[in-house]
Amino acid sequence: MVGQCLVGVDIGTQGVKAAVFQADGTMAGSGFQPSELIQPEPGITEESPQTQYENVCQALKTAVQSGSTDPADVAAIALDGQMAGVIGIGADGAAVTPYDSWLDTRCGPYIKEMRRAGQVEVTRLTGNAPSFNHGPKVLWWKHERPDAYQRIARFVQPTGYVALRLTGGDADQAFIDTTYLHFSGFADNAQAVWSDDLLDLFDVEADRMPRIVRPTDIVGEVTPAAAADTGLRAGTPVVAGCGDTAASFLAAGAVQPGNCVDVSGTASVFAATTTLLRPDTVDGMLGVGQSAVPGLWHPYAYVNGGGMNLEWFRGLLKTVRDADVDFDELNRLAAEIGQAASAPLFIPHMAGRVSPSDPDLRGAWLGLDWTHTPGHLFRAILESIALEYRLYKERLTTLNPDETVRTLRNTGGGNTSDLWKQIKADALGVGVVDVPDFAGATLGVAMVAGVGAGILPSLQEAAPRWVRTGAVTEPRTTMRAHYETRMSQYQAALEAVQRLGQDAMGVS
Repeated sequence: MVGQCLVGVDIGTQGVKAAVFQADGTMAGSGFQPSELIQPEPGITEESPQTQYENVCQALKTAVQSGSTDPADVAAIALDGQMAGVIGIGADGAAVTPYDSWLDTRCGPYIKEMRRAGQVEVTRLTGNAPSFNHGPKVLWWKHERPDAYQRIARFVQPTGYVALRLTGGDADQAFIDTTYLHFSGFADNAQAVWSDDLLDLFDVEADRMPRIVRPTDIVGEVTPAAAADTGLRAGTPVVAGCGDTAASFLAAGAVQPGNCVDVSGTASVFAATTTLLRPDTVDGMLGVGQSAVPGLWHPYAYVNGGGMNLEWFRGLLKTVRDADVDFDELNRLAAEIGQAASAPLFIPHMAGRVSPSDPDLRGAWLGLDWTHTPGHLFRAILESIALEYRLYKERLTTLNPDETVRTLRNTGGGNTSDLWKQIKADALGVGVVDVPDFAGATLGVAMVAGVGAGILPSLQEAAPRWVRTGAVTEPRTTMRAHYETRMSQYQAALEAVQRLGQDAMGVS
């Protein structure tokens, strides 16, 4: 179909994915380039913006070539990506800092400073408490790297940076779309504007902030130079796009109130879909971000690196065994254990807790004895995410008593584990819905490109045609009492480890 193809690009933590979709949502080609994380010492996680751009270009070339797509048939491209990190760019649009990743924890002291000086006001206006996100990172650059800060004209995210490279824009064209504003630290999210009060409170110059756009806004066109880099046609419209979680929610079909989503990826994300912005000003357990769908909001919480915990444990066993260990084997070992109130508990916050923010918290196993096996330990890791999700669901219900949690749509790498889906269904008391052939964030952001280019009428109309749901893992009523007990045990364990972290840091 001439001029009807749509391209979505996801700039993820593990790699860059690009995909070409036909107007009915059928994937016509895809490409992938692995990311290069720079982690010279604990607490530091960066990426090269130049490498991110090159990875996008290569993934795009592969996607277009693999589907034999004529570049003239591409109606528009949009990007999504990592949401909580920042890149400082100069007046010409070139990067003057590395990408300060959402996994980088150096801004921890400034999280505490923002919480001390204005947590309630930040949460009320942005929808999200200060955490490992834009606000504390901007303050870290301002106070810890003042020379670099003086060269920064705007702070952007990877998608905004790559979009500028594709369109030849400078700092004046720099943008952030509305799905990122809850992470900004300085925005009035409901009004989609920068808050002078918050910027003044933290002594941050307003002109360091990029313009705010809607996800479906066209922000420029692919330049001839970028066309040569990517294989796209010069003049192809570039649509603003959205954050990776917002794109994933679209790809799961979460475009109506009551749709909840579990993103079982590098981060373990629990999100609902509601009609109102109701900030969690108690302790910031839930953030609330704008949906890419106008008028809808996504209350959410996540475990930073929740999916990385599984890889970490598998790596430990591989080292001990001197042989590869696959997840099918680990799931089998964990399934054989069964449910037991005496099973060990795992605290999954290996790099600090995000929801609510507790930078000093670290992971732990509790309740170990000599009968416990690798199967027990792996099951405890799986269960820890489900128990965290239950905490999130309970807070969601408290804040939104008139909104219903109907089902949990399961996406990401973790959706291949039947055991994990059953644990989540039992712990949460809701059905866990498969999203077969989940194309991920690239599909969601391609829909955004389609609406921006006028190929698709709206996201709410397109999603039911583009997204297919499958089997439902129902909660077992026989497990209700068990998970009441496990929830109490988990909360007690979490509080104990929190106290230990506070004692170690000398926090009263």
